[in-house]
Formats: sequence, C-alpha cells, structure tokens
Amino acid sequence: MADDERAGSSRHGHTVPASGPRRAHSQREQRRSERRSDIVDPQHSAVRKSRLWSVRAVALNNPAFNNPAFQDPKAVQTYPGGAQAANLGGPTQFATAQRAGTDAAANARLEGMYAAPTAGATETDRMTVEDTVMKTVGLFAILLVTAAVGWVWTLGGLTITGDTAQQISMAPWLIGLAGGFILSMVVIFTSRKKVRPALIWAYAAFEGLFIGGISAFFEVLYPGIVMQATLATFAVVGVTLALFASGKVRASKKATKIFMIAMIGYMVFALLNLVLMWTGVLPADQAFGLYSASIMGIPLGLIIGVFVVILAAYSLVLDFDMIQRGVRNRAPRQYAWLGAFGIMVTVVWLYVEILRMIAIIRGSN
Repeated sequence: MADDERAGSSRHGHTVPASGPRRAHSQREQRRSERRSDIVDPQHSAVRKSRLWSVRAVALNNPAFNNPAFQDPKAVQTYPGGAQAANLGGPTQFATAQRAGTDAAANARLEGMYAAPTAGATETDRMTVEDTVMKTVGLFAILLVTAAVGWVWTLGGLTITGDTAQQISMAPWLIGLAGGFILSMVVIFTSRKKVRPALIWAYAAFEGLFIGGISAFFEVLYPGIVMQATLATFAVVGVTLALFASGKVRASKKATKIFMIAMIGYMVFALLNLVLMWTGVLPADQAFGLYSASIMGIPLGLIIGVFVVILAAYSLVLDFDMIQRGVRNRAPRQYAWLGAFGIMVTVVWLYVEILRMIAIIRGSN
C-alpha cells in the first residue's frame, strides 16, 4: 500500500492514484476483501448490495447523474488531488505509524483552516450546493433568452386574420427539440471522461428554442396557457425543494424501485402513442393521440398527466439527492455543471407535461 501511495505521488507532493498494473492489483485486492467480508458477515453483503442497487437505480432516473462523482464515495480517490482531499474527510489506509510524524504539522494546518473564513467552491475547487445553484440559475437564464427568440420566431408571421395554423413557424420547435436531444446525449455519454460546460450551455440554448416555440404555439390555441403552466411548474418545483430541504421527503430504495417501474411503463405508453399517431391508426380529431381519449368522461391525458407530474416531482427529489452525494463525495467543481444540467432536464420535462395536461383540459371544454 505504501508503494502504491508513493507511485501515485507527484513531484509537487499531491497524492494521486497509482496507475497501470499497481492500480489494477489494488482494485483486485479490494474486491477480494469485500468478498471475504461478505462470507464472514452475510448481513454486510446484503447492506452493501442494497446500497449499490439504490445508487444505480437513482442514476437510471436521470442519465445526467450516471457518473461516479455522484455515486461512489470512493470516487474522490480518482480526481486530481482527490486522495489528498479524501484524507481530510476521514480515515485513510495509511498506517498509524506512517502518520505519527506528521500529526503535529497536520494539527497546525487544521488550526489555520479553522481560523480562516469558510472556503467556497473557488478556493477548494470542489463541488458545492451553492455553486450548483448558481450554475443552474445561469443555465435557466440562457434558456429564457433563447425561449424569447423562439417565441418571436414562431409568431413572426402571425396576423389577426387568415389561417393561423399556416402562419405559425414550427422551425424553432423542431430545431430546438433535435438540437437539445443530440446535445443531451453527447453530454451524458462524454461526461464520464470530461465535463464540457460549453455543451451544456448549448443544450440550454436549444432547449430555450424548443420551449419558446412550443409555448407560443399553445398560447395561440389557448390564450393564457403559458402563464398557467409556468406557475404550476414553479409551484411543483418550489414545494418539492422545500420538502426536500426540510428533510420531510427523501429518496428511498422502495420508492425509487416503484418510480423506475412507473417510468418504464410511461415510456412504453408514450412510444406506443407516438407510433400510433405517426402511422395514422388513431382518429385525426385526437390531437394528442391516446391522451385525448376519455374514460367515463375524464380525458385519459388528465389522469396520466397527474401521474407524470408526481413522477417528475420525485425525479427532482432524486436529482437533489444525487447533488448532495456529489458534494459529500467531494467531486471536482466542474461536476456542478452536471448537477445543473440534470435539474434542467427534469424541469423542462415537468413544464412540457404540465403544458400538455392543461391543453388537454382546455381542449376538452
């Protein structure tokens, strides 16, 4: 172990993980140790597997958080300077004898740290809740600016007379949807190696075009619907955040398992509805496909809409929980961009679902 630590030390004195065969050997030894613990203590095995499943299930909720920084408490060891940061958070694998000579110096440094002002994300270069909030606000500011562009672009040729449907431009909606989807996939699949804030900014810009375009379209059909959907979205996000901050609502293994099953079911339903609409199987008067159908006079879209809003609210709880995990794991500051990205994905989904639900209600009346 001492050899591994020395192999992972740079000339500047920062400890980084050993690489190559030594790192692989260390990982194999860790797995053997876990298997021996499982044999000696079956309860330890059950707890460890339960926690592992819970973390992976939470990551499946929002692929933006499918990164070791938000899942594995030991991931800090793989960050630049991460092993040194981990030493400040608790016990390490150094032997007591190896640390005995440095205790006095460490205590002196700690005294200086306690006397100094509280370090923020800039000083520590670590992810914090406050920094994640600021980045989230910045992304939504970009979204609002491009949403205004999409709104004006969509209604640019609209006049009071004439065929309104032909004078509304669908280009912002389609460009924003396609660009946002492609960029989200790029961010999700490349962020495990490197977080690229520029791609996340571009995603927010394209999502703004999509939101502005689709909002303008529905506003023409149902005046006032955008304000209704916006207020409802703010209400859901605000209540969810307040309940999470107070500790009254937390992600749990059982609730997350139910959430995953419900999400898979909803995705299958949405895909089936899309295929039926594209193939012309459903009547042309059903603008939202199966959502426009009624059960005992109640639009199916309203029933499903309430269900989906609950799913989106719990998805926000999982997002907040994953951000807290990233902070506890002392993830690098750049991972706050992934936290902001994940929240934006969920909030945009929530807004679109509420917008559609209100449109179905007003259309049925």
